[in-house]
Amino acid sequence: MKETEQEHAWAWRKPGRGLMVAAGVALAVLAGAPAVHAERPLLPGVGPGDRRAPVDATAEPWRSIVRVQTNLAGRCTGALVGRRTVVTAGHCLFNPRTRRFLQASSLHVLFGYDRGEFTRHVTVARVATDPAYDPASATPMVAADWAVLTLSEPAPESVPSLALGAGQLPPGTPAMLGGYSQDRAQILMADRDCHLLGTSAGLLVHDCDATRGTSGGPLLVRTANGEGWSVAGVGVAAGPGPAVRNFAVPSARFAALLAKDTAAGQP
Repeated sequence: MKETEQEHAWAWRKPGRGLMVAAGVALAVLAGAPAVHAERPLLPGVGPGDRRAPVDATAEPWRSIVRVQTNLAGRCTGALVGRRTVVTAGHCLFNPRTRRFLQASSLHVLFGYDRGEFTRHVTVARVATDPAYDPASATPMVAADWAVLTLSEPAPESVPSLALGAGQLPPGTPAMLGGYSQDRAQILMADRDCHLLGTSAGLLVHDCDATRGTSGGPLLVRTANGEGWSVAGVGVAAGPGPAVRNFAVPSARFAALLAKDTAAGQP
């Protein structure tokens, strides 16, 4: 399959501030981000040593990462956590023109996206966001910046669901974070050598290199048995540089909703 799109991206979020629109609009990036050289300033959320590298969108655990596309040509990243369930960032679904969330009918999930090709396109049947999250607010609660998408049909059998991480994790826990970054939007990029740093204002703090377009991407940590990966949270924001100090909404914020849907027999 081939995708045709306008080059446009939703922004990487900064705690306590409104959306920063990405492509084609000249807005200030995060305060304090130094430039590597005059022609190529650092992206918000990415350090001078940028550890991001392309990964195979059909290999584990990366095949469980999806591209979330909107009818407005916006895009973000998401993670499959159930046969019909994808988690992403709430701000990815917000329409700044109407100051409302987009309807489910405006959303699309692309599996195995790579350079305009994808293995499956699935529409979205239902959207759930945190009632505490209002992107139109002057000071939105970033710790509530999550969304759960219920797909109109099951994910491909070849794509496994990622487990949700449970419990608190100590600083220093190894992590990975992948997504469709603004600067390399046509391929899946990931930082596979980063760590959790702690918590702040209800958010997980980590040092994974990630920027605009990576919003909604899963912060991955090893499962308890060490044989797989689980979603500790979804990436939503970048802190001011120069040190990489980025933020993710912990899975505990939306785990209760998923458990409730499972108990009610919903996909």
